[in-house]
Amino acid sequence: MMAGIKGKDTSPELKIRKALHAKGLRYRLHDKSLPGKPDLVFNKYHAAIMIHGCFWHGHECYLFKWPSTRPEFWKSKIGRNRERDMEVRLQLSEAGWRVLTVWECALKGKTKLDINMLLNRIENWIMSEDNNIDIQGH
Repeated sequence: MMAGIKGKDTSPELKIRKALHAKGLRYRLHDKSLPGKPDLVFNKYHAAIMIHGCFWHGHECYLFKWPSTRPEFWKSKIGRNRERDMEVRLQLSEAGWRVLTVWECALKGKTKLDINMLLNRIENWIMSEDNNIDIQGH
C-alpha cells in the first residue's frame, strides 16, 4: 500500500505549481542541492516552498488521525518525519533561505482555503522578505 504513495508530483503540489506558473512565477523543482529537496525553489527570491501532506507529516488537523494498527511503527515513522521537517527548515534558514510550508488541509476538505486567496498569500510571501511561515486550512 505504501509503495503507491507518491513523494513528488502529488495533486496538492501540482495544483500550486500550475497556478503559480500561470501567474508568471518560475521555479525549480525538488532542488537536490538544498536540504530536504524543497518542492518549489525560487532562487531569485531565496524562497523555498514545502507542500506537506497532513497525514505523512503529522499535522494536527482533522485530516490527521493516528492509525489503529501498528501504533508503535506509525508513532516512530511520523515522529521522525516531524523531526526531519524541523531539521530541514533550520538548515534552509541557516543557509539564508526563507521557507513556506503549505499544508494539505489548506487545499482540500472542509477547512480548505479559497484557492485565489491561497495563491495570493503564496505570491505575496514569495515577493516579500518575510521569514518562515505555514499556511493551513481554517
